[in-house]
Amino acid sequence: MNFKDMEKGVRVCSRCVMDTTVEDIQFDDAGQCNFCKNYDEVIVKDLYTHDGGEEKLNALIEEIKNKGKGKPYDCLIGLSGGVDSSYVAYVIKKKYGLRALAIHLDNGWNTELAVSNVEHIVKKLDIDLTTHVLDWKEFKDIQTSFLKSSISNIEIPTDHAIWAILIKTAGKMGIPYIIAGNNVVTESIMPESWLYGSKDSKLIKSIHKKFGKVKMKSYPRLTTLNYVDYLLVRGVRWVPILNYVPYVKDEAKQVLIDELEWRDYGGKHYESIFTRFFHAFYLPEKFGFDLRKSYLSALVCSGQITREKALEELSKPPAPKEMLMQDKEYVIKKLGLTDEEFEKIMRSENKTYEDYPNNDSLWRSFDWFVKLARKRITRVG
Repeated sequence: MNFKDMEKGVRVCSRCVMDTTVEDIQFDDAGQCNFCKNYDEVIVKDLYTHDGGEEKLNALIEEIKNKGKGKPYDCLIGLSGGVDSSYVAYVIKKKYGLRALAIHLDNGWNTELAVSNVEHIVKKLDIDLTTHVLDWKEFKDIQTSFLKSSISNIEIPTDHAIWAILIKTAGKMGIPYIIAGNNVVTESIMPESWLYGSKDSKLIKSIHKKFGKVKMKSYPRLTTLNYVDYLLVRGVRWVPILNYVPYVKDEAKQVLIDELEWRDYGGKHYESIFTRFFHAFYLPEKFGFDLRKSYLSALVCSGQITREKALEELSKPPAPKEMLMQDKEYVIKKLGLTDEEFEKIMRSENKTYEDYPNNDSLWRSFDWFVKLARKRITRVG
């Protein structure tokens, strides 16, 4: 909690660091919040490091290798150069000997450090890499549209494109496994009121239609039917392998530094200039959201840091002021906006995904599909 929050009398969870800046937070009699309780439920359901977890993972690795026989690759991985994806590459190659094809998305916002990390990882691990470069003119128009929409999650276009490329590549190449870096011990606390998910291509299309100027031709998208086709019909499965192995963030970083010459970015997802701008400037300034609260809360609940350490971290700015101003100016210039246009966006009324045509109700009605997809992820044999 920062000093501004303290002055406003914000109430903080007694266990983690989520607080009443989140509109959908609730507290029990002990002062613990609903996000902590949800974390405990998710850990039981989706974490496989308990008794029998190692055997389950070994069986899954064997299944992946068997299905990869006679093919050039056993699996696909997305590689951004960040901690999670880099550690996935390390684990599957060093520990389990999987033959992976790494896919990197170049959306025009990589830092030099991200490029360097990706190069070191694939070279040190001897992993094949393919880079998908988005059409900048088209993608810039989509990102600018999301900024003008005034919804909180302006990273949806990037996140959706990553999964679309991975899933479609898996289907095209006949590779049934995507090994992913998403994990419950560091990412399972996130208010729905803060970030709407990235799977909704109807939302992307509707926002771009309203605010865009360039025709969407090559941008990678997945319709609801695409999800059914690739995940259920073709049997593409994504495997969150970090849910199967003990994953301690600081220890993973040290392994990457020692063995792969990896270098830290100083913040979660700060390997992208736009993402750093999104986390450290756009969300705090326009919405009052500090995503560090969610990530730090997950680390607190998983025992990786103390609550006191998390509160101390939140007392500091998300990034140095000079960096924030540089990122702001860089984003404005790269997107072709004027200072006046950007300030108008920042001052405009905040919106949510509900203000635009979307497929949220359809996805909620397809809860059975999500559960079936999860079974395909965790099923062995």
